[in-house]
Amino acid sequence: MNPFLIQPDKSENARKDNWNNICVKPCVKEETAPYTRVRMILMNGTEFETVQFLHRFSRMCTNNELRRELSLLRRNAQIRQKRLAALKPENENLLEHTIGYEQLAVDLTAILAKREKNTYVKKQFDFALLEDFDHLYRYADLMELEKQGDPAKLVGDYTEIMPGRPTIAEQRHPYDDVKFYINHYLSDLNTRLNVNIITAAEQQTMNYYMNVGNFYATPLGRRMFTEIAMIEEQHVTGYGGLKDPSATWLENLVMNAYTSCFLYESCRNDETDERIAEIYTRHLSDCIADLAKCALLLEKYEGKVWQQLFPEGGDLPELIAFRSQKDYVRNVLKTVRLTAVEEGFEELALVPDDFRYFAYNKRIAGNPDSVATHIAVRETIRTYGKDYRLEDKPHPVTELASRTEDNISVGREKSA
Repeated sequence: MNPFLIQPDKSENARKDNWNNICVKPCVKEETAPYTRVRMILMNGTEFETVQFLHRFSRMCTNNELRRELSLLRRNAQIRQKRLAALKPENENLLEHTIGYEQLAVDLTAILAKREKNTYVKKQFDFALLEDFDHLYRYADLMELEKQGDPAKLVGDYTEIMPGRPTIAEQRHPYDDVKFYINHYLSDLNTRLNVNIITAAEQQTMNYYMNVGNFYATPLGRRMFTEIAMIEEQHVTGYGGLKDPSATWLENLVMNAYTSCFLYESCRNDETDERIAEIYTRHLSDCIADLAKCALLLEKYEGKVWQQLFPEGGDLPELIAFRSQKDYVRNVLKTVRLTAVEEGFEELALVPDDFRYFAYNKRIAGNPDSVATHIAVRETIRTYGKDYRLEDKPHPVTELASRTEDNISVGREKSA
């Protein structure tokens, strides 16, 4: 499918949006499949990215005619986001929703990494993947400790739950989150899509944790959300830094609209819930119309045609589909001892003793016994005799295999 070649319905009443069809009936938690939940979170984050991008664009624009067009596009995205947000089950608690965020982070990152041809971009994906994987494990242990739900029912048989790079090891100096950017004009279309998709998804996760953490009921949970929100900020810095800063606002506008079309087409083809699939189909139609408008704005204000941005022709590449990524994640776990060093990655054992990571990590973490993400695991072990895991077989990293001891050294101490 080529969304540029589909003629959208341009009539004023084409969308027929009103509060009755925006505030749709929520899903039922017990009947919502794990990947249905994941897709809803993904598309919610995609629309948030669109809204935020359009606000930033408008604030940097001096032409009110163009700003009016941006306002209309922004309202369209707001409506789609609100419809998606309304689908959240009424009886789903904050921690259950969080498990969905982390399952999305793990499996989406793995799916995109497997498609990625740019080895540098793939390294960034794999590096952050292990950290989101660890977050899923620690939130699951908190859920088990506080008896707020069943992680196994939430993730199904798709995603294992066990340690990744320990969260305490993830706290790095901000200088080392900054990465090289790709060339927007020379990069493979899949690479451009991958970077757009993962940046929006991780930014949504960061925003979610920053906003809901202080609503959590227990002090331990509040501190966990605070810690992990900071790691998500690091991920957004790394992923967002891959985007080409030389691309213009209007070029990015077109690329964002194209990304939305790609994702809605992927989700409606992958969705097992007929009602949700119909919403994705409706949103796809709206996004195709928005893409046509974005292409016209690009031509009107910069004298460029969309074909210049899509020399491949504009056909959507192979769609993404959510499938279990257990084997891929297990293979990536072998790189758990990597750390970030400026724009690259290095085995922690090979970096100099005076490298800024060690001093920064020690200052932020303080006494490791007071780090909430690790307290949750230790308390689960103390209470139940072992941590919470979903493993098909033993952990591939020997030092992380024990279920009666929480490792705080791997990826953090050179000798580990």
